[in-house]
Amino acid sequence: MALFTDGPPSCIEDLSAQDSQLLDIANVEGIDVTQKLRLAHDELGIQIESLLSANGAGQTLWMQRRPNLAVVAVTPPLKVWHTYRTLEMFYADAYHCQLNDRYAGRRDQFHEVAKWAYDKLLQIGLGIVTLPVAKAATPTATTVPGGPLTNGTYYVTIAWVNRLGEQGAAAAPVDITTAGNTILVQPGQSPVNATGWNVFLGTDPGALVQQNPTPIGIAQTWLQFAPPALGGNKPGLGQEPNYLQPLPRLLQRG
Repeated sequence: MALFTDGPPSCIEDLSAQDSQLLDIANVEGIDVTQKLRLAHDELGIQIESLLSANGAGQTLWMQRRPNLAVVAVTPPLKVWHTYRTLEMFYADAYHCQLNDRYAGRRDQFHEVAKWAYDKLLQIGLGIVTLPVAKAATPTATTVPGGPLTNGTYYVTIAWVNRLGEQGAAAAPVDITTAGNTILVQPGQSPVNATGWNVFLGTDPGALVQQNPTPIGIAQTWLQFAPPALGGNKPGLGQEPNYLQPLPRLLQRG
């Protein structure tokens, strides 16, 4: 699971799965769906911070510091809440463009299911990661002379790991074409809590495989010195929560 701070939990495909007319309406009404995903993400972040603040209001100075947004994992209830809230915001925008009652009906429908998802999140609790590792940025991949790679196009991504061996979300892959050479991968700036990184490579961006047997040091690069491994670990979505944080039942506006 990704961290909440890695970016919006849902994507356009998640919205379209709930509403098959979304992209057609977005095109007709000139609505930026990606922007709506970001706006809903920002709004949910503020609400989650409020929940965590209320949850820790009674703590004393010697008690454990309360969780913050940086340690929140995207669990299924949180992702569903984000999906429905984004759709509600989308149809609210569409309604204000045309004052179309059909859009108002969809807005109200998604408002109700967003409230339902929020309530389920309160019942289950927030997923908390104790040693969070942020999603990796797309690495730098360059060709260097020599090497065992067959000529062609390859895709490369990386993911950071912490001292417990937990792996953060993988970066968007970068593509690179070889011709009688091999690939050098540089990870970029390491995030907080990272102690190493894994590299994933393959000829299909949807079927990348880990190439390093053990985590690579944060200050090291990776040279693809052997033909790509075809079986092994795949890039993950991120860390699983270490525990669920109970939440106070605050009344949501609206």
